[in-house]
Amino acid sequence: MNYHQVSVAAESFTAALFAWAGFDISVQYGANQPEYDLVVVKGDKMRKVSVKGSQDGGWGLTQGLKKGRTYSEAADLWVSKHTPKTIVSLVQFMDVKLEDGARPRIYLATPYEIGKFLKESRGGNGETVVREYHLWKSGVAKGTTDVIPTEWKFSKERICYLINSEYKEKT
Repeated sequence: MNYHQVSVAAESFTAALFAWAGFDISVQYGANQPEYDLVVVKGDKMRKVSVKGSQDGGWGLTQGLKKGRTYSEAADLWVSKHTPKTIVSLVQFMDVKLEDGARPRIYLATPYEIGKFLKESRGGNGETVVREYHLWKSGVAKGTTDVIPTEWKFSKERICYLINSEYKEKT
């Protein structure tokens, strides 16, 4: 898929799963809207959802913010660009075969959780890319492995946690 197809497919899968979980979905109109792509609502609970699609095993989130900053500073700046109640949906198409009827792997996290993950990646040296799974074979992180936390996996339990939590974490 090209970049646009990955983006559309990621947003569509995320919207479909939230709808399946009983949420009303509103899609933001227009390309490259700031901060979020969807709004999900159930009862009086509402969250903005920023959708990031990938087909290479990782989601580059802070590369554009890194120049002149440490990895930690770039992560903090990225987190600050989101409202506290935004949910980030990370959709991974790598090794997902359409002909097998498989769906992409989808993870849900707060911006704060992602910022923390970026800071702890690469053996605690920081990174600009959230990687689903990566074994570092060289450099300062040689021998360490970055793995997305299992609790981020898309599930009704994860949705309930993110929707019902009044999280206001700070980096």
